[in-house]
Amino acid sequence: MTDHTTDPATEAFVAHRNLLFTVAYEMLGSAADAEDVLQETWLRWVGADVEQVGDQRAYLVRITTRQALNRLRAMKRRREAYVGQWLPEPLITTPDVAEDVELAESMSMAMMLVLESLSPTERAVFVLREVFEVGYEEIAEAIGKSTDAVRQIAHRARRHVGARRPRRTASPSETRAALESFRRAIETGNPQDLLDVLAPDVVLLSDGGGIKKAALRPVIGAEKIVRFWFGGSAQVEATISWEPTVVNGGPALAVHVGGELDGVLAVRVEDARITGLYFVRNPEKLTHVTSETPLTLR
Repeated sequence: MTDHTTDPATEAFVAHRNLLFTVAYEMLGSAADAEDVLQETWLRWVGADVEQVGDQRAYLVRITTRQALNRLRAMKRRREAYVGQWLPEPLITTPDVAEDVELAESMSMAMMLVLESLSPTERAVFVLREVFEVGYEEIAEAIGKSTDAVRQIAHRARRHVGARRPRRTASPSETRAALESFRRAIETGNPQDLLDVLAPDVVLLSDGGGIKKAALRPVIGAEKIVRFWFGGSAQVEATISWEPTVVNGGPALAVHVGGELDGVLAVRVEDARITGLYFVRNPEKLTHVTSETPLTLR
């Protein structure tokens, strides 16, 4: 007779796995690296005396934070040599993520890029405190700082993020409407319709990772983006299609060329117009988009 019981260490880890993955992903911006952090967390967790751990969630979050911090410091150096613009790895997420407004905003491409401008320690404190409401004492233990120091870091990180985050978060319906207008303008080849949905100072960031063709620097301004987009599309002989999807808790478009996934386009919308375009084409960052199972977070 087969014993289907699960040991306490495995049960606890599985129960908190979605939370741990989200913490690691928001700190790193990379699902692949977040998965590696979870593996490292698991190895340390099974080596601990689980029965003596009073708060298993806090203990696991602490291990995950420490491993993610170590990896983030190494990644900062690696990204300095990255070819072109670096964008977070997009994740297909379940509808419940969009319903959690704070989580959806913190995972958006726009906010993830703001988090990139923080130091590793500031990012860890901001994510734990502002997104997951972890107590200052618990954060202090996780990052090896005093509680007073953590409060100061949190204040500095909030001020930094507040100065750079979007003024107003668009609702999913507003974002879907802007994306639909964008898609129609592209498919009909109408430059004026595209100009109408883009804010004058809109910015396009595209990430090909040196593998796929992409703009090496930001493209700034509606007219430049229109020329860039239609000029690039004209060079593609295969059929291009755009499919609505949900990425990082918000509406997005999956771009297929000749029936194959070519990239994911996420946007930032303010006052019904697109102010930011984030186009990920690096195939190494599209593995979680091709997955048929959306991620459930928290």
